[in-house]
Amino acid sequence: MAETTVAEVTVAEVMADLAALEDPRIREVNEKHGDDHGVNLGALRALAKGLKTQQDLARRLWETDDSAARLLALLICRPRAFARDELDVMLRAARTPKVHDWLVNYVVKKHPHAEALRVAWSADPDPVVASAGWALTTERVAKQPEGLDLAGLLEVIEAQMKEAPDRLQWAMNHCLAQVGIEHAAHRARAIDIGERLEVLKDYPTPPNCTSPYAPIWIAEMVRRRHLTGHDSAPATEPAAPSR
Repeated sequence: MAETTVAEVTVAEVMADLAALEDPRIREVNEKHGDDHGVNLGALRALAKGLKTQQDLARRLWETDDSAARLLALLICRPRAFARDELDVMLRAARTPKVHDWLVNYVVKKHPHAEALRVAWSADPDPVVASAGWALTTERVAKQPEGLDLAGLLEVIEAQMKEAPDRLQWAMNHCLAQVGIEHAAHRARAIDIGERLEVLKDYPTPPNCTSPYAPIWIAEMVRRRHLTGHDSAPATEPAAPSR
């Protein structure tokens, strides 16, 4: 019982720290993106740095169902300590875009069952879950394309992306762009698909940012690589959609 009491006090203390960091202006901006926390992410990372890795605390923070606490949990957890089924439950419980994205990028991508989850999630009828599968596919397109059917991926994107719900559409579009950026043999087809579907063509893009419209995104990243002479230079992702 003593161990449980200490853990509960620690969670209470962390929640108090998060409450102290709450900023109504930040919350207002985040709510426009579908998120529901008001904590500056730089301050959140600083808090995580002080806490260091604490898997038990991370699990307890996740159980609070508070978005700021869940983001913090994802920063202090040990990704490999989660079971595959546990990650599936967590993804389906990730209600907001930021929690969803951090779970996929900071935890699932580092997990030994990432590939199995990629395959399962990509075929899931829930479009938000499927978007996680596509995010993992995009990672493989860039870093470990061996064994992927790139032509088949483009066929699926061509057939489904136009009518896909927003978050799934964004993830499929990212995959389309990544195929075009990373794989010259498929570049022309990727650009052609982007031009015909016109997904995110009119998406408002801030100055000095790359448009998420795949033909522009592909052309810009290829141009940068030619200028630097580094074909393996990383492809930066446009800012996430305000949806």
